[in-house]
Amino acid sequence: MEKKDKKIQLYRVKKTILDVLKYLFLSVGSLIMVFPFVWMVITSLKAPDETTKFPPTLIPEVKYFIQMDREDDLQRVRILKELPEDKVKVEIILGLQKQKQLVIDKSRIIKKRLIWENYSKAWKSAPFGRYFINNFIMAGGTTILYILTSLLAGYAFSKMHFPLKKTIFGVLLATIMVPGQLLLIPNYVILARLGWINTFYALIIPFSVNIMGIYFLTQYIDTIPQDLFDAAMIDGCSNFQILKKIVAPLSKSVLLTIGLIGFVGHWNALLWPLIVTNSPEMRTLQVGLAVFRQESGIYWELLTAAATFSLIPLIILFLLVQKHYITGIARTGLK
Repeated sequence: MEKKDKKIQLYRVKKTILDVLKYLFLSVGSLIMVFPFVWMVITSLKAPDETTKFPPTLIPEVKYFIQMDREDDLQRVRILKELPEDKVKVEIILGLQKQKQLVIDKSRIIKKRLIWENYSKAWKSAPFGRYFINNFIMAGGTTILYILTSLLAGYAFSKMHFPLKKTIFGVLLATIMVPGQLLLIPNYVILARLGWINTFYALIIPFSVNIMGIYFLTQYIDTIPQDLFDAAMIDGCSNFQILKKIVAPLSKSVLLTIGLIGFVGHWNALLWPLIVTNSPEMRTLQVGLAVFRQESGIYWELLTAAATFSLIPLIILFLLVQKHYITGIARTGLK
């Protein structure tokens, strides 16, 4: 009995050690994956000269500023010497260069560690409001059409019978191996002849069908018991009624999963919008960020601030559907 108790105790100790090592490994991996995003946010809250400082600072330093003509215009300074009558001698800092020295009232000094004004400066430096609207129209419209076509095609390949069904499905899957770059010129020529260049049609219609979405829905619908479809057929339901009342409600998690994947992919799209749009009014967010990077030059704090608020919609969306996303990924692997 004592030997058995010792074995159980030893097993529990080993299991505890393995669990600790497992969670430690996962924690380190998570930190490595999250660190670039954290570094981007930290950089967006730094002063211009601090973003290029070497060695870099993980936690922003305390900085001193004086307010200029505009309310949101703060000029970085370095305190050189405190003078009588509450005066201080400061040196203006512009990037990595030292500028003229001033004697000012001590009350004008503003002490800051995190510069939140970088976000308002970045937002005002380019028409990001328009970029966000264009991005929502492109990503939202494409995702809605992508979900509808995937649901219809997935149901057809899973439960309907028609000639050459397996052959057509195999050919569609084979197109996944075709690099997207090979389709750029043919797609552009077709859209140019249709007169859709520099319109939302060019941003949405070419990506309204996705083979991976069709594959995921086909795999999942195959797992739905056939008895449900037989009972619906006996009750006189048409294919569209079955699709609406049975398939769509049961496929909610999978639809949200492929919708999230599609939305993120089109939200971050750069190459295609860059090719088919040629006016500032039609720029999407990623194209706007690329242009903003060229215009902002070495102002990394503004560039990282713009990149940070461009990710906020994706973070909110993922937090809202993460439960369904995990469930959908798990279910699409079943057969």
